[in-house]
Amino acid sequence: MEPSVVQQVKNDPNYQKLVKTRSRYGWMLTWAVMIVYYGFTALNAFDKQFMAAKIGDGVMSRGVPLGLFVIVFTVGVTAIYVRRANREFDVLTDAIHKNVVQQSGAAAKASQCAEVPK
Repeated sequence: MEPSVVQQVKNDPNYQKLVKTRSRYGWMLTWAVMIVYYGFTALNAFDKQFMAAKIGDGVMSRGVPLGLFVIVFTVGVTAIYVRRANREFDVLTDAIHKNVVQQSGAAAKASQCAEVPK
């Protein structure tokens, strides 16, 4: 990729919005997953009696549904990110691409006109 194209992309307001929004959103979801995952791990490590306590009269302990929740939560967070990426981030990416193509096309036409002898 040409350095001028890279600069065009970096200077595009849609690119700056995309980077800022996607980064903030990604970190927010990352922290949510880390809190759930490490919370589950901490419960296993430091409160074994709570995790081993039986649910009702059955043989299932509290750890089983909590572990299932961690898995379902992770899949849910992934689905939430993909949905937003498809709806918002892809639109911004397409706008960036169109702007760069238009600017590159205009620059190419200008350079062709400058090269044509009169």
